[in-house]
Amino acid sequence: MNALCPLVAACLLLGVSAAGAAEAGLTFEALRARAAALAAAAPAPARGEVPDWLRRLTYDDLRRISFDGRRSLWLKDGPAFAVQFLHPGFLFDRSVRVNEVSGGGVRPLPFRSDYFHYQGIEPGEIPAGMGFAGFRLMYPWAGRGRPPAEIGSFAGASYFRFLPERAAYGLSARGLAIDTAAAGPEEFPRFSEFWLERPAPDDDQVTVLALLESDRVTGAYRFRIEPGRSTTVEVRASLHFRRPVGVLGLAPLTSMFWRGEDSHSPADDFRPEVHDSDGLQLHTGRGEWIWRPLVNDRALRVATFADENPRGFGLLQRDRNFESYQDLEAAYHRRPSLWVEPVGDWGRGGVRLVEIPTGTEFDDNIVACWIPEQPPSAGSVMELQYRLHWYLDRENVPVGRVRATRSGKTAHYEPGLHRFVVDFEGGPLANLPAEAKVAPVVTVGEGASFHHASIQRNPENGTWRVAFTIRPVDPARPVELRCFIRGEQGEALTETWSHLWPR
Repeated sequence: MNALCPLVAACLLLGVSAAGAAEAGLTFEALRARAAALAAAAPAPARGEVPDWLRRLTYDDLRRISFDGRRSLWLKDGPAFAVQFLHPGFLFDRSVRVNEVSGGGVRPLPFRSDYFHYQGIEPGEIPAGMGFAGFRLMYPWAGRGRPPAEIGSFAGASYFRFLPERAAYGLSARGLAIDTAAAGPEEFPRFSEFWLERPAPDDDQVTVLALLESDRVTGAYRFRIEPGRSTTVEVRASLHFRRPVGVLGLAPLTSMFWRGEDSHSPADDFRPEVHDSDGLQLHTGRGEWIWRPLVNDRALRVATFADENPRGFGLLQRDRNFESYQDLEAAYHRRPSLWVEPVGDWGRGGVRLVEIPTGTEFDDNIVACWIPEQPPSAGSVMELQYRLHWYLDRENVPVGRVRATRSGKTAHYEPGLHRFVVDFEGGPLANLPAEAKVAPVVTVGEGASFHHASIQRNPENGTWRVAFTIRPVDPARPVELRCFIRGEQGEALTETWSHLWPR
């Protein structure tokens, strides 16, 4: 595709800038023209400078600056949705411009200090034209006319996150990832400007447009957001590349995994498990369902699951049992899962999983994204559409799913062997009697040899347990493992458990 789209060319022929065209009647097509025009020029210096006194604030300091809810955009004007703005400071060292789109016109929404309460903070000088750090969207879960509650926010680089009903904030999404866990430094594109389309009073969706900028790429984004038991965000993006990108991450997800049921490292912590997500799920273009439990290893781990035209992938929080976490404040049992549903054909590539070692629960150390097989070149344009589903209990895998993964040495009874225990539940397994003729299928990669496997129905909870042992061959080599349950007719009754044993 040409770097200069027809709309930009038309604007130039008419002697009108793409930016001017966008402001006159903002649509996604006009914003795409602006992104194309920016990509054709040299990168401009980053805007939205935040003064030193704000950047020196601590996390707790910034929490003492609160938005006055009475100033919420659209609060008293009819729409069910409302908007509250976020104050720059601490890690939010760049501000963004925010606009309202209503009646075919665009109205800038400038920063105002009287929107905020500075509790115990002595405000310093606010530069003229300083924008907000971002914004949060509000919606009345209890019904129209009731007080609105937060359903999502956009803040920091290209990060955003949303909530389904009854959930607590957990993992985030990003507009784009560039060179994550690659040889060189990672580049963080940022949303520099937003346009909030004013919804009608009876709308149950709200639309946000965003301009993405970085040294190597510019982009136009449209988000159509519909809250509910599963909050859905429809994403449309047009990406324009100034220079080549080595590792391009599309629809990137960012989460945290510190400890799980299979973590053996000691921790001075009363909680059995601490994580926002416990696994990566894939629905491949061939129709296979794959589950990869997350690991907090001693070293960086990067895995790519090759595929063509994927049907979906996501970082999931499957364990909803409070007893697994014992945390009333963090409420890890109510952290949402996030599923990416591609729209159209995405071609050949792979889902990339990055697991970064961490010693605390405060680091987002998990990244999952789609990596196209052919990286973009200078002057190329990429059009992309997908849906993001944020949910607690929406998962509808048609086969049995992995419930838990455990492993350990069995040196006393089986010297030299390592045992894995994988519990499956649901799908066609739910109604199988204990004497059903099912079989475990275990695949062991290089670095170890398969020893034996067993399968039995757990009479305590109705799950099916596969236990198998392997014998290490190369002590220094990680071992790729796969497991699923096969039915009497040779059919797969469960998703495929996929695990990289780190040794």
